[in-house]
Amino acid sequence: MKLKPLGDKVVLKQLIAEATTKSGIVIPGAEKEKPQQAEVIAAGPGGMVDGKEVKMEVKVGDKVIYSKYSGTEVQLDDETYIVVKQNDIVAIIEE
Repeated sequence: MKLKPLGDKVVLKQLIAEATTKSGIVIPGAEKEKPQQAEVIAAGPGGMVDGKEVKMEVKVGDKVIYSKYSGTEVQLDDETYIVVKQNDIVAIIEE
């Protein structure tokens, strides 16, 4: 099965939180709270949403940071995805 978001919706897959820093320091409690970083798996077409023109700023493969309590969790093929509105994404991570 495949998720195809509508309008300004974006499907995200959470990135795994690292429990240690690059220098090897263990961060206690890092696994207790979900990370707010995710990868864009699918993005809607944009268009007219609530009477306003919406241009999609994110694309598949982008790594993003999203609002903490936003979105809807969806289970599909033993994977967990989060469906959010584009305006719940606060930043694109550029490397």
